[in-house]
Amino acid sequence: MTWIRKYAPKSLKEYVNQKEAVAKFLAWIKNWKPGKKPLLFYGPPGVGKTALVYAYAHENNLAVIELNASDTRNYSTIRKVIGSSMKGATLFKKGKIFLIDEIDGLAPRYDAGAVNELLKIVKESRYPIVFIANDPYSPKLRHLRENCELVAFKKLSVYDVERRLKQILDAEGIKADKQVLRAIANRNAGDLRGAINDLEVVARGKKEITVKDLDVLGYREREENIFNTLKIIFKTKSPIAAKLSIMNIDKDPDEVFWWIEENVSNEYEKLEEIAKAYDALSIADIFRRRIMKRQNWRLMVYYTDMMTIGVALAKKEMYRKFTRYKPPSVLRTLGMLKYTREKEKQELKDLAEYLRCSTKKVKTEFLPFLKLIYKDRFKDK
Repeated sequence: MTWIRKYAPKSLKEYVNQKEAVAKFLAWIKNWKPGKKPLLFYGPPGVGKTALVYAYAHENNLAVIELNASDTRNYSTIRKVIGSSMKGATLFKKGKIFLIDEIDGLAPRYDAGAVNELLKIVKESRYPIVFIANDPYSPKLRHLRENCELVAFKKLSVYDVERRLKQILDAEGIKADKQVLRAIANRNAGDLRGAINDLEVVARGKKEITVKDLDVLGYREREENIFNTLKIIFKTKSPIAAKLSIMNIDKDPDEVFWWIEENVSNEYEKLEEIAKAYDALSIADIFRRRIMKRQNWRLMVYYTDMMTIGVALAKKEMYRKFTRYKPPSVLRTLGMLKYTREKEKQELKDLAEYLRCSTKKVKTEFLPFLKLIYKDRFKDK
């Protein structure tokens, strides 16, 4: 179990700071009733937005039903996954609280009425709902923002982060120089989650840590670029470092998968290591397909672990060389195919409108004959 999960606050007493946000949340939930506006938590990553909901729920014996909007992508899937659960009762808990994370990642281009329909679900719910966003002022969230109560979360102070890191080390029985905790707190700029992840990379399996141990962290930016992520995965032998390498990158996991797949043979030189790396990627790809087919997003952790930890541990020793990483050719191909599919889709819509029928009927009944007609015409010419 990662330290983020192991040391997540189980009560509001363990929760770190955010006094104003906590006060607003408690006032809202104590007076909540069906039809009341949902909350919209917003603020930088790693400052306790999700942790507050879980801490309160654990303390009050509530079930948390969490959904990641950026993974779910559209309204129809949201309705399918949680629509019925919002009306049903719970057997072993006093109640429920719904948490819809990364709502600013909802993609209206896939379902133009996503936000409007989501608000309909809110009105039907028998339980309180909390949305979470990094940027609530995104234009696509305007309607949602107008129908929610906003709660701001601020960056945590260096002192707050440092104190929590010290508590974790004490619980693990690990000694540390004060400069180590201060350095980790400073480099994460108020992001407690990032600080705990860094601490775990440095300290796990040790009895004492010093400033020299910080070298393993390197000098990452708040938003990693793909080349830094690849460098960590291909160069490290630490499972934790490989796993955490994709946490701050601003790319879809599927895109990261293809970047890794493209560059395995560029980095690794031994056939045995290349085979092991591709074997790990093939298992990751199985999980990816199951996620897409079954919409089972709980498998995401196995997908990302196999493509990061699996590939990192495929090598016996780190290659101390410079590697020029290449963008994946498959993405260029998929991009061209996507353009072709969109063009065909639009042509089908135009034909359907002209023939006054559905696109399905055009595709199955008319298109085969149209292809034959045009084929014969071209032959004559």
